[in-house]
Amino acid sequence: MNAYPNLQVQLGPLRLPNPVLAASGTFGYGLEYADLVNLSLMGGIVVKSLTLAPRAGNPPPRVTETPAGMLNSIGLQNEGVETFLLEILPRLREYGVPIIVSVAGETVEEFCAVAEKLTRAQGIVALELNLSCPNQMRGGMEFGIDAKLTATVVRAVRSRCELPLIAKLSPNVTDIVPIAQAARDAGADILSLINSVLGLAVDAQTRRFKLATRTGGLTGAAIKPIALYHVWRVHQALPDVPLIGIGGIMSWEDAVEFLLVGASAVQIGTANFVEPTTCIDVLQGLERYLVTQEIPSVQSLIGTVQDIA
Repeated sequence: MNAYPNLQVQLGPLRLPNPVLAASGTFGYGLEYADLVNLSLMGGIVVKSLTLAPRAGNPPPRVTETPAGMLNSIGLQNEGVETFLLEILPRLREYGVPIIVSVAGETVEEFCAVAEKLTRAQGIVALELNLSCPNQMRGGMEFGIDAKLTATVVRAVRSRCELPLIAKLSPNVTDIVPIAQAARDAGADILSLINSVLGLAVDAQTRRFKLATRTGGLTGAAIKPIALYHVWRVHQALPDVPLIGIGGIMSWEDAVEFLLVGASAVQIGTANFVEPTTCIDVLQGLERYLVTQEIPSVQSLIGTVQDIA
């Protein structure tokens, strides 16, 4: 076998140099990590969600630790799409890393307006529609927990955007499969699973909520089994739809597990706060695994989990 396995992955119309990406909201715009991580080695960066106008986000406190994870209620703080295009994207392009932009909005028209501005920009390889953010009053998760609303947003953006579309889905539903099907049928090329799990935290000493918004999104190692389940379920139902696995990936072993249950790529989120080099560590560990297991490519690993003998 070749000592260097093929790390490239094909997700529908989107080809990436390797399957390890930084998740939206956990890596800033990428520039914040440039002095710590060789961005050019990454499979891609999903920059923080952009809205049409700048957003200040939710009031603090909006992050708190939990056992094996954290709760956040950032509220989609961002500089707005125009500032991103004029000031941030030109600098990020210099690193040669595939750039995926997360798109958010309070209305279908806002999703479309942001996507339309981004689709004409040089250097962006795909858009990820944030249909599942639990940390805003309007928009976000309300689109992702209803199959018809999911389809409405995806179809509308698809009609005004030529870039590959990724629909990011919520685990806070009874059954994720119909929503995944609706997103696929409406024009999503790729699905990413999952966004954060709704939760809350209370301080026993003060008898107060730990977040100003009371509830937030749970991320980190605690949600990995939930994320694996949803990826596996959607892959079983829609085996031809490329999936990106997200949720609790802290090591290369975690990444391999997501690939085995059907993900074609993974996004690393909370782990970036623990160790900024996690994406590169996971990529190197994955490459060593492929070599020692004599597996020629990442693609040949996808969806190959087996039942206990």
